[in-house]
Amino acid sequence: MKIIITGSSKGIGLAVTKRFLKEGFEVVGIDMLSTPINNPLYQHYICDISNKDSLPKITKVNYLFNNAGLQNSGDDITNNLIGTINVTKKYAFEKTIKSVLFNASSSASTGFEFDEYVASKAGIVGYMKHVACLLAKNKATCNSISLGGVITDSNKPVMDDEDLWDEIMDVTPLGKWMTLDEVADWVYFLLVTNKSMSGQDVLIDNGEKDLNSTFVWPSDKC
Repeated sequence: MKIIITGSSKGIGLAVTKRFLKEGFEVVGIDMLSTPINNPLYQHYICDISNKDSLPKITKVNYLFNNAGLQNSGDDITNNLIGTINVTKKYAFEKTIKSVLFNASSSASTGFEFDEYVASKAGIVGYMKHVACLLAKNKATCNSISLGGVITDSNKPVMDDEDLWDEIMDVTPLGKWMTLDEVADWVYFLLVTNKSMSGQDVLIDNGEKDLNSTFVWPSDKC
């Protein structure tokens, strides 16, 4: 089985790459950065998904995890939404495809965080439903995963600030954030184990949205 993972060089993408390699999958990573992975089952391409002409030719794809994205970059819509559409059009409609998963965000449901980031992630959820309709004809599933707080380097601005972290935990019903291993488990389940759910956005946020929705970030960064 072959899976393409975009944004595979760090964070969520790297954790998911390691999980699928552990399961014996052939993994193709796409990222603007080089990879720390050294595994005979892994192939890496350095390119910018917002430039559709830079995407490599990859055939016989079974699974696609649209993970690559930026936050508060000044061009989130181009990077996150248009780039994701480029990747999907390039790889998701082969006859061999079994499942596609988009990495959206809880901000697509809550509206919190940064304006272009929110718009890009909400667009991803809408586009996912469009793709799910098309792929259903081939009996392939297509969903999105919308995560709340995840313990990653990109969230260090709040994780490393004791006062902000305490404020976040005070309003997070489960009093925790997800680990990267947890995220990888969910991605594997939604892509491989799941055979019957399609067109759904799965919100996993430690209870924040429905139990106590809020957003905390350093004031000079918003």
